[in-house]
Amino acid sequence: MFFVHYLLQFGISAFIGILTVLLPVCDANPEARDPIPVVVTIPILKDLAEQVGGPYVRVTSLLSGYENEHTYSPKPSDLVAVRKARLLFEVGLGLEVWVSSLVRNAGSQTLRVVTTSHEVELIQDGTDAHEDTHTEGTGMDPEGNPHIWLDPANALIMLRHITDALIEIDPHHEAQFKANQAAYCERLAQLQKELSARTQILADRRFIAHHSAWPYLAKRFDLHIVGTIHVQASTEPSALHLQSLIGKIRKEQIKVIASEIQLSQRLPELLARETKARVVILTTMPGGLPGTETYLDMLRYNVLQLANALETP
Repeated sequence: MFFVHYLLQFGISAFIGILTVLLPVCDANPEARDPIPVVVTIPILKDLAEQVGGPYVRVTSLLSGYENEHTYSPKPSDLVAVRKARLLFEVGLGLEVWVSSLVRNAGSQTLRVVTTSHEVELIQDGTDAHEDTHTEGTGMDPEGNPHIWLDPANALIMLRHITDALIEIDPHHEAQFKANQAAYCERLAQLQKELSARTQILADRRFIAHHSAWPYLAKRFDLHIVGTIHVQASTEPSALHLQSLIGKIRKEQIKVIASEIQLSQRLPELLARETKARVVILTTMPGGLPGTETYLDMLRYNVLQLANALETP
């Protein structure tokens, strides 16, 4: 009798409207409403995961953008974050040598570790990297240079691995994840087109790299690394190697030394004083410098800073 009285008083449409509001609350899956806890090793992966996952992920990056990813020492808070996570995204290729022990110590039975470098075409010791000098050993991992994200084409592969993993954990939002992925791919393609147009007009595309982070970016944007200060990330370059670089810079009139905010500026500045070359400070990580908070911002900043420095007399 209550329902008949209600329908007569308020009408069928009003009653259906109330049911429409209430029923989803009753049927909602509590897990689907909670963001997926995700841990990533470096900020580029945080940005990509958030671009795809939107409000359906809660992402913690172990590095903030200022640290050296090769020598990072995990903190107790990192262990807590990994224990709570459903997904951990890493680059792999020996970049984050500290990850395996962190995951092991966390002891999570539900954590899935996703290596985002799978299927990336790797650059080995100078090959296809537009690098002309190899006067000491190599700083490359035996598997290949791990700084893959500095080529936007590789970032798209990493984005695909992230998208697939999120869909596997939360298939309910598959359509949204794929739509976000497609939209981001379009934005990145447009930026790559603009930056390629900028570098193609450069008369001189040669530079000295602080360490072996830049072959992927150099290859993508047709720039030329003619020497590297730290060819081995874990060791200081010899005096002989530095003297060889100084001679090369002077003889070939190299104008630019590309350094990184994550590293000490002592040696780039030493070479600059000896040769009158210009040091331009870049970042391998989003957030490493003001105005580089996202991957797109970082890519734009690095390429334009290099291009402007190479163009300056």
